[in-house]
Amino acid sequence: NGYPSAHPSYSTTTTTTGTAYPYAAPPPQATYYNPNPYYAQNYPNPRATFLRRLFAIIIAAFIITGTVVFIIWLVLRPRIPEFRVDQVTLSNFNVSSSSEITGNWDVRFTVRNPNHKITLYYDRIEASVYYKSELLSETAVPPFVQGTKNETAVRATFAASSAYVEGSVANGMNQDRARGSVGFSVGMSTSVRFKAGGWWARRRFLRVYCRDLTVGITSNNSGGTLVGGPKQCKVGL
Repeated sequence: NGYPSAHPSYSTTTTTTGTAYPYAAPPPQATYYNPNPYYAQNYPNPRATFLRRLFAIIIAAFIITGTVVFIIWLVLRPRIPEFRVDQVTLSNFNVSSSSEITGNWDVRFTVRNPNHKITLYYDRIEASVYYKSELLSETAVPPFVQGTKNETAVRATFAASSAYVEGSVANGMNQDRARGSVGFSVGMSTSVRFKAGGWWARRRFLRVYCRDLTVGITSNNSGGTLVGGPKQCKVGL
């Protein structure tokens, strides 16, 4: 009829886009569980095992030894000895104008062992006599053994012959002497072993200090004795 159609027709073309796989996809991999797995065994180092055992034995030995020593200590209760100065005799005492000292000191001690079950073995005792902190003379006391609950008399003799001291020390002694007395001190050191039956304790080093040993002596006399009675000494390890 000469007019175009009211509903024109369009040609429809469908395009399909895709990827082609030449092979089929593999199935998912299955997990296999072995109920009896095998593990490589690690064998211990013989040297390391030996060292560990040796170390354990050493520690055990120390613990056992310490326990035994502690039990023995609890049973025996070792106590240090006691020292007391009973008598001091001074003779031939002189202080010259040139600060030289001459004198003889005879000191008597009582040493007491307070232990009920322990015997004490004393090595040689080194003893010194002082004026304040000035050393005047030294001597030694022979070794001795002291039984349980025993008191032992000990004697120490000192001698100074023209021993030089500081001028201030000489002046101090002369001033004390003018007042009627001079104070001295005695120091001792020794090592002691403790023995109870077949048990020996380790050696103990003792220091003994006997202070304020006042000797009555005047300017007109060259000798004197201890005043004020016996003096207890201080004993330390």
